[in-house]
Parts: sequence; structure tokens; C-alpha cells
Amino acid sequence: MKDLKTESVRWDLDIFYRGINDLQIDADLALYIEQMKAFNAAYKGKLDTRLGDAISAEMEISMLGNKVGAYVQLLSALNTSDAAVKAKLAHINRTASMAAGEYMTFFPLELAALPDDVIEKAMSNPVAKKHRPYIDHIRVRKPFMLSEEVESALAKRDPFGSGSWSEFFDELESDLEFDWRGEKKVLPQMLDIMSESPNSDERAEAMQIVNAGLSGMFAKYSAETLDKIVGGSAVERRERGYTHPMHERNLSNRTPDAVVEALHVAVTEVEAPLARRYYRLKAAHLGLKTLKWSDRNAPLPFEDTTVVPFNDAMKIVRAAYRSFSPTLAGLIEQCIRDKRIDAPMVKGKQGGAFNASLVLPGNVPTSWTFLNYLGSNRDVMTLAHELGHGVHGLLAGEAQGPLMSSAPIAFAETASVFGEMVTFNFLKEQLAEKGETKSLLALLMSKMSDMANTGLRQISFSNFERQLHGMDPHYKTWSDPTKKSVQELSALWKAVTTELYGKEGDVFTYENIDNLWAYIGHFHRPFYVYGYAFGELLTQSIYAKREELGTKFEPLYLDLLRAGSTKNAVDLLKPFGLDPTDEKFWIDGIAMSFGKAIEEAEALSKEMGVSI
Repeated sequence: MKDLKTESVRWDLDIFYRGINDLQIDADLALYIEQMKAFNAAYKGKLDTRLGDAISAEMEISMLGNKVGAYVQLLSALNTSDAAVKAKLAHINRTASMAAGEYMTFFPLELAALPDDVIEKAMSNPVAKKHRPYIDHIRVRKPFMLSEEVESALAKRDPFGSGSWSEFFDELESDLEFDWRGEKKVLPQMLDIMSESPNSDERAEAMQIVNAGLSGMFAKYSAETLDKIVGGSAVERRERGYTHPMHERNLSNRTPDAVVEALHVAVTEVEAPLARRYYRLKAAHLGLKTLKWSDRNAPLPFEDTTVVPFNDAMKIVRAAYRSFSPTLAGLIEQCIRDKRIDAPMVKGKQGGAFNASLVLPGNVPTSWTFLNYLGSNRDVMTLAHELGHGVHGLLAGEAQGPLMSSAPIAFAETASVFGEMVTFNFLKEQLAEKGETKSLLALLMSKMSDMANTGLRQISFSNFERQLHGMDPHYKTWSDPTKKSVQELSALWKAVTTELYGKEGDVFTYENIDNLWAYIGHFHRPFYVYGYAFGELLTQSIYAKREELGTKFEPLYLDLLRAGSTKNAVDLLKPFGLDPTDEKFWIDGIAMSFGKAIEEAEALSKEMGVSI
């Protein structure tokens, strides 16, 4: 931590409460329940005449709920084993779910049942008019809503459902320790060795240790967690009448099934061959005929592997954002001043990285960036990525308020991927000006690795998930899911991996990958993962419009971020002259990003006397 200079980069959560024992938490929780009770008394049966007032009241309830719930969730991420935090989080979730089930269930049901002419009349209220997208999105779910009694019962039981398995999974995963050459390492440290070590044997050894360490009880628990999530999802789908397991997620993403399928096909048929071409070029630079799976993210021999202190990473990211948009750079500087970034990797801390953006009472948008920063170039890009989420949340929170600030998952990756691209191109231009061919190629190859991980890898995850939920191996039909053993999950994991990355020995060998599915927590949010690929290609298409649109681009892009959840993909992209319903959109996105990058990398490699 001293070398990385992350020890002081910690969240200041005083905007919420003074600590887990602050009596104001319970006072606010009690007020939160009272607000829901009052909401029910004031508006149930009266939405036809008081819709605008009801939405205003719901906003207040949402903001107070954000304050109470997010605080304890953030504390839990900092130390997943803190017993006091766990107990408080469980108490809040159970109390809030009981109250929501009792008092709030009527609202979407009654709103969905209102006649169209009543909705049109309600638009005379400015709050209702502003929230028309929110209203419409609730009403489109009318065919899938159950009775108030059933919806209430489901809400009350939610804290004891599949999500509770996922919460305990996070705790177990954060406690995993691995023996690495006489030292105890946690999972993020081992994954860092697997990705960043310059030594192929060391990377392979780390993967073998991780794969073995994920086996046994952890793999069994992970398999059981997946079974509970998949099984619960299947029951609810049938009861609600969704036509297939992905239907609800696609609806939430405001994205037609055909568009999601076109994305999967484009990545499989267009990006996968390009990625294999990239990995063969990487193998040539590494002096290998085939790559071990542990070589997939390996640095090139001439790559700069200097550990980047956090302050230096922050300077790079701020300068990159400022080169594109002073508005976005200003928001990042605000996050730094307000201590909204938590950077160090410490035992007990949840793994990975995330951003949590929310609107607090008084319509105050906030953004909280969570990292396990270890100083690699990939960590610098992760910082740029998560701060992209942060500026997105702040802009949308200010523009749309608590009910419409969170973009659907399919669009939520737009700003984060864009932030990576801005940072990448900022560094690339600096190296090009200096004529540093090797460093430029290393940066480009590293970026292509990230593109493959965001696009191809996530579609591989999606294919694993689709088959887990009952899709056939040819991705044509759905059937009821079946419980899968650890061995069956491992076999499925290898099958979907080789499907996109090539058969054994073609580009990769796949020893010690059997249990790597077991630590992917994103599977606990069904069909979340395809949003990464969606966001990657969508953003690459938007980014390619920068030069054409010139000075018009930045305000258009900022408006896209401010839209939050108020627009679907078609409406979001229309100002840029793009149409995601056209299959060619996805193919062009791949060509403009991965296709262009591999051609540039091959040309630079040829200058160095390396080719495939």
C-alpha cells in the first residue's frame, strides 16, 4: 500500500452517518417505514387524480431508502465479515422488504391498470409529465404483473430468496486464501498474478493454485447458489408469463429480443475470429506456438510493467477526461475532493471493482467508486472505467432525480467504456508523438485484450448463463433448467470457452480452467453480463462519431449520459445517426474497434519483424 500510495484513498461516508452504531440509522429506517405507510394511506385508489403527487412522495421515499440502504451496503463491501454490519444490513433489508410488500405493492399495479386517457390527463402535472418514461416503463409490464396479494408476499420474502445465497457467496469469496510460495494471498492478488506476471510459468502456477482453491466446498456452494438463482428465476418466469428466461432482462434494458440475439451472433461470427487472430499475434510476440489460458492477459515482453502509484494513475485519468470534456473532468475532481473513491486492496474487502451512484435526500446525487488497486496498467483502465460510471451517475442523478437516474444495464456500460477509450487514446497519442513503436504496440495490444474481455469474454459468460437457464447448445430453443453438478458446470464452462476461443491446441490450451466459473458473481444477476458487450460495441460506435460530429459531439454525449433511464437504445443513438436495430450496427461496431485495432497492431508488429 505504501508503494501504491492507496492507504489514504478511502471513502468518507460521513454524508450518510457517523458509524454503524449511529442511532440516526434506526431513526431514518423508522421514518422510511412511516413514509411508505403514509404513501399507501394517501394514494392507494387515488392515482387517477393524484399521480403527480404520488410520484413526488415516491421520490422522497426512494431517496431516504437510498441513504439507509446504501450506507450499510458500502460498509459491507469494505469488510464483508463485519458481524455488526452484516446484522444491520439483514435487519434493514428485512424491515424494508416487509414494509414495501405491505404498503408499496399497490402502486405499480394500480398505475398499470389506469386507462390511457387518465394517464394523458395526468400529464398536466409537471412532475408526472417529467416522469412519463418512468410511468410508461411500469405500464409496459402490466401483462407480467401478479395479484397484489402475491406481489406483496414475494416482496416480503425477497431477503430470504436467492439474493441471500449471493450475499453469503461474496463473504465466502472474500475470505478465500491461497498459498503462494510461502505467502497467503487473497483472490484479487492471485488474479493479478495470473494477468500481470511477465513469467509464463508463474502465471500458469497461479492459475493452477486458483483452480484448485476454488474446488471442493467453495465450488459446491457456488453451484448450489446458481441452482437456487436459476430455479427461482424459472418459477417466477412461468408465473408471470415471460416467454423465455431473458425476456425480463431484455425488457428492463428497453431492448428487443432480436437486438440482443444480433449482438450474440455478431460477437460469435465476427469478433471471435478477429480475437483469435489477435491471440495468435500475441503468441508470436511471446515466442509461443500456442497460448496457455493463463497467457490470455499476459503482458508483452516489452510492455511497461512498472507499478503505477495511485496518484499517478489519477493524474493520467483526469488529464484524459479533461482532454475530451472539462465537464466530466470537473466531476471527477469533485469525487476526489469529497473522498468518494476507495482504492486499497485489503483482507476482508469485497473483490473486484464497482461504482454505486445514487440520489440522497434533498436531491443530492452522489457517486462511490470502489477498487482493489494494485498498480497495473489494467488497474489504471479500471479506474477510468469506474469513474465513467461515476460521472454518468452524477449527471443523470442531477437531471432525472432518484426514479430515473439509473441507466439500464445495457446502457450503463456506455460511460465506463467511453472513459476507458478516452484514457487509452490520450496515452496512445502521447506515445505516437514520441515515436515509441514498442510502447505504442504494447498499449494497443493491452487495449485489445480489454476489448476481448469486455466483448467476447462476456458473451462467452452469457452463453454459459443461457445454457444454465435452459437454452440448447445451439442457442435456438429454451426448456426448463435442470440442476447441474460441479462437474457438469465445469464441462459447460469449457464448452462455451472453446466455442469462442477455439478448440484445444488451436490458439489455447485449457488446463486448469475447470473451476473458474465458480468465482463469477455476475451470474447471480441473471443475464447481466451481456450488457458489457452491448455497452462496449455501442460505445465504440458512438466514439467513432467524434471526428465526424466535431464540436457537436460533447454536448450530444453529455445529453446521452443525462438521460438516465428515460430513453431506449434507439432514441439514445438517434442524435448520433446510429440504429442498433440494424444488425450491421453491431458488425460495424466490431469493425471500427477490434477490426481496426488488429490491423494497426499487425502493421506495428511487422515493423518489428513479427507476423503471423
